[in-house]
Amino acid sequence: MNWDQIEGKWKELTGNLKAKWGDLTDDDIAEIDGNREALEGKIQAKYGKTKEQAKEEVDAFSNQL
Repeated sequence: MNWDQIEGKWKELTGNLKAKWGDLTDDDIAEIDGNREALEGKIQAKYGKTKEQAKEEVDAFSNQL
């Protein structure tokens, strides 16, 4: 699924996001609101990942949808 499709289905995908990144709160997910860079930033902050690691995780997430 490409990121435009993910943005369009953001509310439907919140369960998938929580399953993948359980430390993200409902407020975090609402704040991200489909913005890929914001999601990567939250993953970096919550999990101590590098920018590249966060990007790779988001890529893997979007590819499995």
